[in-house]
Amino acid sequence: MTPTETLKHEHHVILMVLKAAARELSFIDERESVHGATVEQMVDFFRHFADECHHAKEEQHLFPAMVRRGVAQENGPIGVMLHEHELGRGFVRQIAESVNAAAAGDSQAREQLRSALDSYITLLRQHIDKENKVLFPLADSVLTDDDQKQLQEAFDRVEAEEMGDGVHEKYHQLAHDLTES
Repeated sequence: MTPTETLKHEHHVILMVLKAAARELSFIDERESVHGATVEQMVDFFRHFADECHHAKEEQHLFPAMVRRGVAQENGPIGVMLHEHELGRGFVRQIAESVNAAAAGDSQAREQLRSALDSYITLLRQHIDKENKVLFPLADSVLTDDDQKQLQEAFDRVEAEEMGDGVHEKYHQLAHDLTES
């Protein structure tokens, strides 16, 4: 599997949780209530799997490799992706900050949670689409076979050393659990 195929697979897992988040958004709209524990699990997934694992692979390894091969970081697709990663982190912070009060019945917190969750879902779906259709094909066209091999080794290190043994699999299972609940 190439590094971009690895990232696309992770996108699939993230999209599963975004689908569960959209279902939670519908629940919030219909019932004016929040499944606090479920949203907290989503926050955990978004912070650790989507950001600390997936985005780390992109920001620390893929994007620098692309820049070394002549892809501009500023005013190009990499700059857009980095900006969107930051926007996403802000939405996840807002979700995390409002979930407990929203679950306790605070209508203002529920609206803040609802707005941040909706914005995050929209952002990430569009972000994933751009990466899959624009950024990853560009990466595959400029990276050498040696670059690809080094990237895959770096991705493996992120999972083993930075995330920890079994953590990647734990979040895959959480994504399946959230999708099925």
